[in-house]
Amino acid sequence: MLAATVRVTRDLDAAEDCVQDAYLAALDAWTRDGVPARPGAWLTTVARRGALNALTRGRTLQTKLPLLIEPAQDEAEMIVDAEHDPAIPDDRLRLVFTCCHPALAREAQVALTLRLVCGVATPDVAAAFLVAEPTMAARITRAKKKIAAAAIPYAVPTRSELPARLDAVLTVVHLLASTAHAAPSGDALVRVDLAERALDLARMLYVLLPAEPEVAGLLALLLVHQARHAGRTGGDGRLVRLEDQDRASWDRDLIAQADRLVVAALSAPADGPAPGRYALQGAIAALHAQAPTYAETDWPQILALYDALLAHWPSPVVALNRAVARAMVEGPEAGLADVAALEADDRLAGYRYLPATKADLLARLGRHAEAADAYRAALALTDSAPERAYLEERLG
Repeated sequence: MLAATVRVTRDLDAAEDCVQDAYLAALDAWTRDGVPARPGAWLTTVARRGALNALTRGRTLQTKLPLLIEPAQDEAEMIVDAEHDPAIPDDRLRLVFTCCHPALAREAQVALTLRLVCGVATPDVAAAFLVAEPTMAARITRAKKKIAAAAIPYAVPTRSELPARLDAVLTVVHLLASTAHAAPSGDALVRVDLAERALDLARMLYVLLPAEPEVAGLLALLLVHQARHAGRTGGDGRLVRLEDQDRASWDRDLIAQADRLVVAALSAPADGPAPGRYALQGAIAALHAQAPTYAETDWPQILALYDALLAHWPSPVVALNRAVARAMVEGPEAGLADVAALEADDRLAGYRYLPATKADLLARLGRHAEAADAYRAALALTDSAPERAYLEERLG
């Protein structure tokens, strides 16, 4: 709805206002007349109509106060331009590319797009960036103010401008998928709506840019997430660890698609650039999915891929995942040493998977009292009901 409306307003704030007005109108109309057959279409129509009315009012004001208003592009021309943009065929993907405007810092581009375009709540955006909620709220507010102060227009990028924005767009889709895959809060382990949105965006990106290895890698990663979805929770909604999942429930067709994409992403010329972060993550996910059992996973190869990923993308979260792979190859003490080093990294101070990983490694070493302390520390950091149930179960 926001994507369709901003094509009229070319202004995010104005489009948000129109969408909110549409919801208010729905409260009144649907209470009186009942919910329409296609509520989404109804809301979009009302929001776009509100946007057109606002444009008309603006034109009237412009006519009345010609000396005070800067000349603007003709309304009809603005709409026709947006309707016939050839570079990006989908409203949602077009809006993601548009919001990843180079005038904003990378983190601001991604945070703003996640919040406004993808509908991720500010606390969840903060969790994705490993920062406190007030910090993220202030960052999003500053980005919006910069857009207004600098008069950055809603301008759909041309095809030649897409490569410069691609990394930010991939980051948006990846963080959206990560938020969906392990929801930081709520009663469900997976946010199905966000997961489907992320996968749709990744598929559209691949159609738009099929020769980009990073696009193929990201789509492969998300396909594996989708393939494993049914096995990640039990019948009561509880979290099931990867080693305990029923692999027969995994979607083998999606895994086969992911395999083909990983092969394509890693088949760059020998004299070309090394595989990027998404191609490597896609390869790691595909290796997990190909293993017939947890014990038969090719852990040495996964550790090697994490080494390459960490060299390319020195993220503390990647380092933590590498510690798990190292523990599977060299033993839990080796992984625990890596975790201990990461405990000094302030960026992971509130990251719930750090104490949870430590607890599992301690438990494998038979250090159950220390493991219990670490499980309690993880429990204090998560607002996810399935994760809380899992951690409480581990505490006995």
